Formats: sequence, structure tokens, C-alpha cells
Amino acid sequence: MIADLQCVVLDCPDPRELADFYQSLLGGTVNQPDPRWELGEDWATLHTASGLVLAFQRVAEYQPPRWPDPSRPQQFHLDFGVDDLDDAQGQVSALGARVLDEGADGRSWRICADPAGHPFCLVRH
Repeated sequence: MIADLQCVVLDCPDPRELADFYQSLLGGTVNQPDPRWELGEDWATLHTASGLVLAFQRVAEYQPPRWPDPSRPQQFHLDFGVDDLDDAQGQVSALGARVLDEGADGRSWRICADPAGHPFCLVRH
């Protein structure tokens, strides 16, 4: 095992509004303090009672999906918790992932893409 799933991140125009919507649907706590994420105007989280964490990320000029129209596909990414960013990056690269952003200034995450091009983040525990 290389990583554990930390959360599913959904792009949106208003992170808090979408977090509140999903809280009404699933219960849980919006913006519960968690050392893995910095909360703010561009990021919100929902910790559900089942343990699932949803995160909501503001995207400038957000264009919602038009399912099943492939010109505007569904949008989300996964965050995977890892102990060692360099080691995990090497392992996922060996499996066929591409590194999209290695991060800078000691950032605690790296952005990769799976073999089909879907982005995901490796996030240091």
C-alpha cells in the first residue's frame, strides 16, 4: 500500500455554500479543524459521521459539468495521504502516473495525474 484516501475534492464556485449543501445531505461538521488542510475562502471541508471527508475547492471561472456531454465532464480529484512525498511520488510514477506539480517551498502536497489523465494529490500526513 502506498497511500490512504484522505478526501475527495470537488471543484466549485463557492466552497462554503457547497459544504453546507452536503452537510444538509450527509450530516457532519463543516470546516472541522484538521492539520491536513488550511481552511479559507477558497477551501472548505465536510467531515461526515462515517469518516468520509469531502473538500470543496474554489475554481475561478468555474464551468459546471453537463453530464453526459463530454465537452464539460465531471470534475473532482482525490487526495491520498502518504508518509513520504518523495517515496510515494516515485512509486506512483513507476505505476504510470505523471507528476504535474512537484510543489515548491516545502509544500506538503504534490499533484499527479493517473494514466488516464485524472489529477490527484499526494498529501503528507
